[in-house]
Amino acid sequence: MPAYNEEAYIAKTVLGAARHADKVLVVDDGSTDETVAIAGALGAIVVCHETNKGYGGALRTIFSTARDLGAEELVIIDSDGQHSPGDISRLLTELRKGNDVVIGSRFVEGSAGDIPAYRKVGMKVLDTATTLAGNNLAITDSQSGFRAYGRRAIEAIQISGEGMSAGSEILIQISDHRLKVAEVPIKVRYDIAGTSSENPVSHGVGVLMNIVRLISLRRPLVFFGIPGAVFTLAGLGAEIYTFSEFYRSGQFHYIVFTGGFSMLILGLLLGTVGIILYSLVQIMQGQRSGEKTNSTAAAGSPVGQGAGKAEQGSSH
Repeated sequence: MPAYNEEAYIAKTVLGAARHADKVLVVDDGSTDETVAIAGALGAIVVCHETNKGYGGALRTIFSTARDLGAEELVIIDSDGQHSPGDISRLLTELRKGNDVVIGSRFVEGSAGDIPAYRKVGMKVLDTATTLAGNNLAITDSQSGFRAYGRRAIEAIQISGEGMSAGSEILIQISDHRLKVAEVPIKVRYDIAGTSSENPVSHGVGVLMNIVRLISLRRPLVFFGIPGAVFTLAGLGAEIYTFSEFYRSGQFHYIVFTGGFSMLILGLLLGTVGIILYSLVQIMQGQRSGEKTNSTAAAGSPVGQGAGKAEQGSSH
């Protein structure tokens, strides 16, 4: 669980999680209160960030630590008391049915009744943006921080972002890796004071902007190309109209000409940016595919197998 100044609720969450897990991992994100001391005293594995790295930074540490520990299953739960540790068993039961990822959703089986109306609207906007970014991955609660991951997902997910949009970034990677996803209903408490120091509106806008950035990098031809084509066609239409009117009546519409020329230039620039970004993405994906192929070939070669046996022999 990620934690930042959660001394009021960390004990209850750690003790509750310990009933369902072999190990409880707390990633402290630069807390200045007694969060670390309390979690450590209760037997949790505590990894500390010297400075606050944000939600994405905490999740990145959680996944890397889970890989180091050889975890077969990983459940991530908020440490601020909003999630019920009792729901962990529900997520794990669904995970063991052959799913790679299970998301605790506030929007299945009528479990959204306690969510404030303004939050519902914001969540649906973020859900839609995440769906567009993630190849139409159908998730009812993309911003839920209560999730369970199997071994395939633990190995596959590599988080790059630092902020709260990391949850959406993970879903995009889930779609990319074709991992099997399920959702189960959960209840979330909204009557707990001090669960977030950030204004919910600014928080939502920040997450949305990061999702838009992810879309622009994943689908540059769509993100830049379509607006570019629209501006280019509109600009051409304005220029054609300007010159046709000039030849027909002798009147030159400077405003229409200037506006059309500006749209034409903007459209061409957007199209060029889209093509360049698309080319760069294809090159990067090709390099990653080559690295995976080379690493697989090396692992399967006689030399690689011999090295593995030597390491095993030396460890006994």
